[in-house]
Amino acid sequence: MFLRRAFERTLLAAAKSEASAAPAAAAASSTALRNPLEEFFEADRNPENKKRVIYGRSWKASELRLKSWDDLHKLWYVLLKEKNMLMTQRQMLQAQNLRFPNPERLPKVRKSMCRIKHVLTERAIEEADPRRSVEMRRMINAL
Repeated sequence: MFLRRAFERTLLAAAKSEASAAPAAAAASSTALRNPLEEFFEADRNPENKKRVIYGRSWKASELRLKSWDDLHKLWYVLLKEKNMLMTQRQMLQAQNLRFPNPERLPKVRKSMCRIKHVLTERAIEEADPRRSVEMRRMINAL
């Protein structure tokens, strides 16, 4: 926790110093500056609150089959961002010899990502045009 707060303070201080160097007109136009590295950390919760937070389930393949290519693409990157945030948090807490809260979240995210790949592969197999099918599989394997 201490390392996280110190790291966040350093990042926020760097972001504020960059913002103060910007012209006054540019600073006035932006209402709130947010450091992009903050996305790798979960929002702080009250440490005294011992109540266990329950998170949702992973996506089912049947639900994903109803989504469009664009929706699956967006969901993939949301899940990737969530996975990166969870892995960053886990690594940071392990370095401090602290327990990672809600470790079941990471398998849910991974399972959802696997199911997205499965649904996209199904669509590639069903594609009538063999060239397009090969191209779709190449894109899916690159994920």
